[in-house]
Amino acid sequence: MPTILKIGPYRFYFFSREESRVHIHVSCADGEAKFWLEPNLELATNHKLSKTQLKQIEQLIEEYRDDFRNAWNNHFKPGS
Repeated sequence: MPTILKIGPYRFYFFSREESRVHIHVSCADGEAKFWLEPNLELATNHKLSKTQLKQIEQLIEEYRDDFRNAWNNHFKPGS
């Protein structure tokens, strides 16, 4: 389960055995969520995170979206 970014209380990661659609998981002490990165940023699941936390997370994902996509591609599609 590679951690891609840890910023503030949030840890952004994906699992090594994932479905093919690009997404990112995020967790903190309060809960966790999953966001689709493509075709558009979209909340897939949420477990116990507040609307305020989700908004903060969405802003971070927008800021680091290219880094998350690159990490995904490097992990799941090496050499492409």
